[in-house]
Amino acid sequence: MSTNDIQKVKVVVADPGGLGLFGLAMVTLVASTQKLGWTTGLSFVIPWAVFLGAYAQLMAASYDFKHNNIFGATVFGAYSLFWFSVAGCWLISMGVFGETLKAGADVHQLGVAFIGYLIFSLAMTVGSMETNKVLLIDFIFIDLLFILLAADSFGVHWAHSLAGWTELTISLISFYGSAATVLNNHFGKPFLPVGKPCRIFK
Repeated sequence: MSTNDIQKVKVVVADPGGLGLFGLAMVTLVASTQKLGWTTGLSFVIPWAVFLGAYAQLMAASYDFKHNNIFGATVFGAYSLFWFSVAGCWLISMGVFGETLKAGADVHQLGVAFIGYLIFSLAMTVGSMETNKVLLIDFIFIDLLFILLAADSFGVHWAHSLAGWTELTISLISFYGSAATVLNNHFGKPFLPVGKPCRIFK
């Protein structure tokens, strides 16, 4: 076969942002109710963390890579792995993997992980300035959430309930962002406004 016979095939994939944001919206909605004391325990939070917070965002990440969207793919991928890890930590603290692991759990290590994700999220917040205002506001509250989660892990007790309210806010913003992503694409026009990019760095 000569080089003239080679054909390039471009695989077109849809924007997975709506699914990724829906996954984030659902898991933060359910998790916030536990922090706020509206529900108790983590048993029924874990499935939403795994299947919505983790798997849904992992799917969004894989399709964003195919979409050549490194920002969306990295963000959704990183946050999906966050929820996998958090669900694992909850399972350990509940003794699912045995009493030895449960007894050796140090919540301060979880706090360090939250700080690591805060550093990552602050960098991604800068990137979100060139997407839209809804996503930027979502990232600002995610930054705040990681600050509060870290503080809670290091014994700042008032941070726990405030983290719950922050999660609930992230959920509502993400529900809106998910709907806007899908409906704006579906109708081919700005059905739900999301705000223009800040255009600070471009």
